[in-house]
Amino acid sequence: MATQKTEVPESVLKFRALAKEKEEDRYKAARQLVETKQKNKQEILKRTEQYEAEYEAREKDLIEQRRKARFGGNFFREPEPKIAFVVRIKGILKIAPQPKKILQLLRLRQIQNGVFVKLNGATLRMLKLVDPYVMWGYPNLKTVRELIYKRGYLRLDGCRIPITDNVLVQRKLAKYNILSVEDLVHEIFTCGPHFKEANSALWPFKLTNPKGGYKRKRNHFVEGGDAGNREKYINNMVRKMI
Repeated sequence: MATQKTEVPESVLKFRALAKEKEEDRYKAARQLVETKQKNKQEILKRTEQYEAEYEAREKDLIEQRRKARFGGNFFREPEPKIAFVVRIKGILKIAPQPKKILQLLRLRQIQNGVFVKLNGATLRMLKLVDPYVMWGYPNLKTVRELIYKRGYLRLDGCRIPITDNVLVQRKLAKYNILSVEDLVHEIFTCGPHFKEANSALWPFKLTNPKGGYKRKRNHFVEGGDAGNREKYINNMVRKMI
């Protein structure tokens, strides 16, 4: 007696074909990712070495200029800071509409949120208006690097994604020639031509309460409090909050 061959339903065949197609797409994507990493690896290493040499040369130049000014009996004027790091330290109670709107424009919607801001006439006036509600200052290279490496998140497809790989940076900022985390650090710290795009790609930093707590939020920094501009002393405070 001949055995009757059972036909496979068409829906099952379509499902198998679709699953095979998806598997092939995943394989191609994984292979392309590996090729991209290998292709950009040497370029990223080369750029990182250039950045380190640039930072070192800049620091040596500043030291030399300070030394010359001191030996010549003159005063050395430090270079004007290009960026500031701003942290919100107060909530929404009893805030006038104008400062409230400025905090929204700065993307400081929650307490302990921090953002980088490019310093110019307009942003300085904005910071002056929200002085009682924020603390800010001029971050150094170490602070910028620690913030991005330890607390950095990218805005990808509307989601908050931690920066765990250079590929994520490339997906968001490759069109601006930013291929790695070090490229991102350099663009922010030097306030490069694509600072706006790089800063917008970063989600506002969510920091913790500083170790040891605040002194007095309602007072300005020059009065022994926490609010307002603390210039270079923002670096120590931020490291307590990372």
